[in-house]
Amino acid sequence: MFEYDFMRNAFAAATVVAIVSGIVGYFLVLRGQTFAGHALAHVGFTGATGAVLIGASPLWGLVTMTVVAGVLMGFMGERLAQRDVAIGLVLAFALALGLLFLHFFTSFATHATALLFGNVLAVDPGTVVILLGLGAVCLGTLAVISRPLLFASLQPELAEAKGVSLQLYGVIFLAIVALATAECAQIVGVLLVFALMVGPAAAAQKLVNGVAAGVLLSAGLALVEAWGGITLAYYTDWPTSFWITALSTLIYLLATAPSQIRAWQTA
Repeated sequence: MFEYDFMRNAFAAATVVAIVSGIVGYFLVLRGQTFAGHALAHVGFTGATGAVLIGASPLWGLVTMTVVAGVLMGFMGERLAQRDVAIGLVLAFALALGLLFLHFFTSFATHATALLFGNVLAVDPGTVVILLGLGAVCLGTLAVISRPLLFASLQPELAEAKGVSLQLYGVIFLAIVALATAECAQIVGVLLVFALMVGPAAAAQKLVNGVAAGVLLSAGLALVEAWGGITLAYYTDWPTSFWITALSTLIYLLATAPSQIRAWQTA
């Protein structure tokens, strides 16, 4: 399997993306902002297809659009709450706008499939280097703000009383999420970002209590799912994104099974 260059590139890219998405996803689930990752992926699709329309790199279009949207969402903060219908319509329009951009360049139809569902087997060494650089920015920034971010996430009222700016750290964190989402979309596509960014983190929080243990377990589960998905795709010739999503779903169901059984027994 590792005798092929495309497989080595796929495992390298998946390793970087899985670690970043597992760690960032843990904080995303902890803060109850899982919908943000899904929303940013939809908006990023428009950026990627818009970049294709003008002949630019879809990856940079995806990164630019998700970061801009993430910062705006951070500034809006609580004002986004209780506006599910409006947000849903905006996301649907963003996706439709991306499809319109592709309509003008039908020769790039393969780009649409890769953006929507991912194609890690097509990643080249240059993209791996870019993913590594973006991942370093994500994790480096998260490490710098991790303590106040955790304080603001667990005890927002007390943190604000102590002088911690909830909005500042909310904006910075959503910018990090935007970069992680753009990376994740390279592996599983914009429609399945939820599987790799939220699934491992949600399972980890079901299995362990401590933050440090949870972050490590989340990254570990994301790695298992990404490597397992690529391996299963190699031997079955089924889509990699399907296997990664299936493994993410299976692991989450196994993680929640004990608590569900106890709930049924006490009901």
